[in-house]
Amino acid sequence: MAPQARFLGARRALGEFARSGDGRDLKRSLGHYVRTGYGGSTTATRRFGGTATTASSLAGALANVASGQPLAPASPLDPALLAGRTAQEIMDAVVEAVRPVDGTQDAEAERAAIRDALSELLTRYPEADLLNLDADQRTFAIEQFTAIDVFRRFELDIGKTIVEKAPSAVTALSRLKEVREYVKQTIAAAFRRLRAAGHTLNSGRIGQVVRNALKETFDVFEGYAE
Repeated sequence: MAPQARFLGARRALGEFARSGDGRDLKRSLGHYVRTGYGGSTTATRRFGGTATTASSLAGALANVASGQPLAPASPLDPALLAGRTAQEIMDAVVEAVRPVDGTQDAEAERAAIRDALSELLTRYPEADLLNLDADQRTFAIEQFTAIDVFRRFELDIGKTIVEKAPSAVTALSRLKEVREYVKQTIAAAFRRLRAAGHTLNSGRIGQVVRNALKETFDVFEGYAE
């Protein structure tokens, strides 16, 4: 059972961040979000298990289509069906193949995160072929998806506070962008540390590496509540 008003501390600090833009308030909000909202970094990592599972599915789908491996019958990623399609149409096909609609908020957040991650990929690698990504490009997509999904869950849980407390709509959008970038930077740092320790996003360990990156990230966030 979730504790009553479990996001109260996170919302209070986030409201201060929305008004002032002080990064210390954002850190405190993230700290309370993990510690009180999700019961600590270990529980938060478990609760975000769907992020790791979807990341693994995304990696598998992108690797399989790039290698020409047989796909499931009627797969949205059938290259024959996608020949001549736009990048947006291919992104939509990836989303449908990896995270079909199931009516839950988690699914909607993950679908949006997949699409955003692929958009980030095309910004970073403008000439990339979404149906033939190399290993580095797939790794980039997985890391981006992980970060964006964490941000989108945070936004779903308490992001409304920024809209309510910011002095203007323009400021609210700016504050949300700051949160997104900070979450992305923290998760990117976690993946870098894991790579330095020899834990790479290879096909056999993607889910575990993503879970480890999430745990490191939530450890950092929880520390801000101290």
